[in-house]
Amino acid sequence: MSSMAALRSIFMDGGCFSRFQEESKSLKIRKMPTRVSAVSAQKSDKSIKVGILGASGYTGAELIRFLANHPYFDISLMTADRKAGQSIGSVFPHLITQDLPDLVAVKDADFSTVDAVFCCLPHGTTQEIIKGLPSSLKIVDLSADFRLRDINDYGEWYGQPHKATELQKEAVYGLTEINRNKIESARLVANPGCYPTTVLLPLVPLLKTSLIALENIVIVSNSGVSGAGRSAKEANLYTEISEGIFSYGITRHRHVPEIEQELSNAANSSITVSFTPTLMPMSRGMQSTINVQMGPGVSVEDLKQQLTHLYENEEFVVVLPDNQAPHTKYVQGSNSCHINVFPDRIPGRAIIISVIDNLVKGASGQALQNLNLMMGIPENTGLSCMPLFP
Repeated sequence: MSSMAALRSIFMDGGCFSRFQEESKSLKIRKMPTRVSAVSAQKSDKSIKVGILGASGYTGAELIRFLANHPYFDISLMTADRKAGQSIGSVFPHLITQDLPDLVAVKDADFSTVDAVFCCLPHGTTQEIIKGLPSSLKIVDLSADFRLRDINDYGEWYGQPHKATELQKEAVYGLTEINRNKIESARLVANPGCYPTTVLLPLVPLLKTSLIALENIVIVSNSGVSGAGRSAKEANLYTEISEGIFSYGITRHRHVPEIEQELSNAANSSITVSFTPTLMPMSRGMQSTINVQMGPGVSVEDLKQQLTHLYENEEFVVVLPDNQAPHTKYVQGSNSCHINVFPDRIPGRAIIISVIDNLVKGASGQALQNLNLMMGIPENTGLSCMPLFP
């Protein structure tokens, strides 16, 4: 019996899993912002072997940071083609204390040693690699390759045809708090983009309940530079980024079709949004300011009550009290999303502000949350850490 099958058997036969079910039930009745105690970092004798493809990037490093405290996941494979043969401590000195396998090229990876894979590779290359993986593996893909259900949209926005169309039909969009039931039974999960996560968590519930209009949704999002990845780029040099801000991808950012796809799905009607992303001179963090038209007779308090009701038992999504403005500093390093709703000066409109850490809830944290669900483990396992402050 494989390590994955053995562990799932332990969970499902009523040993560990019955206890975790009770923990999950207790979580559901707690009111935010109460935090669940972290599961013990002591490794289980029956571990799930995990691989990280593209471990030399920021999202790979964040996954390693969280998995170091995960009691059931063990990293047994890490790939990085340009860093093959190196230790993770030489690539990321802050991880030098971790006892991990050396990095290997993807072509040399032995996938028989793993039960699940996090794929942190660039879009375009990911789909062909995932297509060649054993069908027994659980996969969370952090690229954009499986997020768009219409392969024609993928071709239009990413400039190349999709090369794994059958897998695309199988992929589940991994916005955890919204698609939890589908994620639990999925084999392949498309982890959402960072900008879409900040937008969809507040807007999907409001569209499903017809509290906001489908038209005139205006989104301005600000991101830390780590959202552009770790590869050397002239535009991301310190002297290019510091002491200034600039918007990019205006009207053509690749997260637009992802946002519109999920909003349209929630509203059961086609939605077009105005979306402008802006790069900020900070390492990490993301804020979306969303202007919406409220439905007839709907108030700002109605919007806030709906979001509060939906997320009151969620550990990682917090609707802030009163007029407290979300701040990226207060979620830094954590898997949290903070949201609040404010009245606009224009009658009938509201302003929604949503913040996350783009590398955690916008990438690696949500990916781990999803794989926990896929493996039948409480989804907060390894993620119940406080934000870093100051």
